[in-house]
Amino acid sequence: MFVERRGYLALCIPIWYGDCMGSEQIAVRLPQDLLVKLDNLVRSGAYQSRAAAVRAGIEAIAQTERRRELDQSIIDGYTRIPPTRLEEEDGLASLRHAIAEEPW
Repeated sequence: MFVERRGYLALCIPIWYGDCMGSEQIAVRLPQDLLVKLDNLVRSGAYQSRAAAVRAGIEAIAQTERRRELDQSIIDGYTRIPPTRLEEEDGLASLRHAIAEEPW
């Protein structure tokens, strides 16, 4: 819906819109070089909009962080309870077998 404000037509987004959409609008400032790259991604069809590209970037960062946290938890577990000699030998044997089966 458009309303007139100070002699201009402005798009009026109802207050309830953000609540029912489960999202919140944020403002982000980008340097010109990133803005050009962002617009190129949209123009090429890689993303439907700037917002979609930004969301995809944030999702990729979040996924990378989740993987880093998982990796760290595995490292912490092996640091707290190191593998036994037999477990290490079995692991190496399994690794050698898997590599030998690769059709390089």
